[in-house]
Amino acid sequence: MTGGRLVSLLRRSKTLTIISQLKNSPPKVPNGCSSSPPLPHPARFGASGTRHDGFIGRFASFYGFKTIPKNLHGQSSRNMSTSIPLANSSKMEISNSGLRLLVNKGADAQKKVGIWLFGCATWVFSLVVLGGVTRLTRSGLSMTDWKFTGGLPPMSEDEWLLEFEKYQQSPEYKRVNKGMTLEDFKFIYWMEYAHRMWGRGLGFVFALPFMYFLAKGYITRQLGLRLSALFALGGAQGLIGWWMVKSGLEEPPSEYVQPRVSPYRLATHLTSAFIIYCGILWTALSVVMPQPPSETLEWINGAARVRKFALPVCFLVGITALSGAFVAGNDAGHAYNTFPKMGDSWIPEDVFSMDPLIRNFFENTSTVQLNHRILATATLASMGGLWFATRKMNIHPAIQSLIGSTLGMAALQVTLGISTLLTYVPVSLASGHQAGALSLLTLMLLLTHTLRRPSPALLKTLASSVSK
Repeated sequence: MTGGRLVSLLRRSKTLTIISQLKNSPPKVPNGCSSSPPLPHPARFGASGTRHDGFIGRFASFYGFKTIPKNLHGQSSRNMSTSIPLANSSKMEISNSGLRLLVNKGADAQKKVGIWLFGCATWVFSLVVLGGVTRLTRSGLSMTDWKFTGGLPPMSEDEWLLEFEKYQQSPEYKRVNKGMTLEDFKFIYWMEYAHRMWGRGLGFVFALPFMYFLAKGYITRQLGLRLSALFALGGAQGLIGWWMVKSGLEEPPSEYVQPRVSPYRLATHLTSAFIIYCGILWTALSVVMPQPPSETLEWINGAARVRKFALPVCFLVGITALSGAFVAGNDAGHAYNTFPKMGDSWIPEDVFSMDPLIRNFFENTSTVQLNHRILATATLASMGGLWFATRKMNIHPAIQSLIGSTLGMAALQVTLGISTLLTYVPVSLASGHQAGALSLLTLMLLLTHTLRRPSPALLKTLASSVSK
């Protein structure tokens, strides 16, 4: 009777207070059973053993903690200690004893910092998409100068005419947009201005909460150094953007070449944005989920096997995204608008028309598009191979779900790419294709973060629990 009342009380508990009070005075239990108190519902707790309500709780549930069968809660304490080794607060404390958390002052601070970082990652995502729309509408060269603060946009008709006169001196106006009206110029100017100011807005969204959390003592030294590096890279991104735009304001080497930014500089700008996004997202995941889902040693061993396959696939996704930057920088999407063949052949004759080889590889529109097609196909095939190789493995349900999601997203991304080609690169589909690339990279980051190795203290705890 006493044991039954204790189980009922613990299941209704909303905090770990009762567990901490009872762990020093365990109840008497029959011989052959463990004296550890039962585990409250695992969906309420992160891997660190700390409860997270609301946003963090839902995030933990996404990672698969709610997928533990309900009948495990009716098993004996001994069975639970082998099926779910982290079955009480003392073991959770042991699992975190060797773990360096990124946030101080408990779960509430962890939740606030996590929400802030996920918000910053979302802001970067939108900034990348807006940058793609700016490029696709040929708006990126409308502002012919750069100011650190950004400055105010033209406020009067005379100021608009002055900006328009500056643009009329640019190669793009003379060779592409000659005869453009003032109203048309205002559209491309506002697009570029919005992109620049949205990027500067990210600086404030990142810096102000960062200083607040530092003052509150939430940020550890390790997290502070990481976020400072990301902030510095974000500041450099603005300079990289202007360095890219400046290349498009120079006279092209030939009168038959349209003015455009250097594909190398555009690839650098986009790659830098992807690095910032991945850095912020990975840090946010590490803040809210300091330990991967690791209820059993079998699941940990399964994750280690999956990790060997997933890391090369993640690298391939990144290389494919980078090749897409060269497609955009060379306007290679308009070179061939047929699929699966390129025109009337599988490999066009002018694929190796440039010399030297490096220049042909990165500047020849036919070669650039062919490379992107090959990499995209290889990515989809690799995703399918990853799913096929892991479908019968004994792995955490969250990992199985993420692998299926990445395969679905890869298939959607290839479909978007083919549709963009066949319809001659409309802005809507092309921007969706770029957003799809970042979405696929997001899912791969979630997968690799879930597959990371648990801390040595947690592994030791799991091993000792199984051996009992």
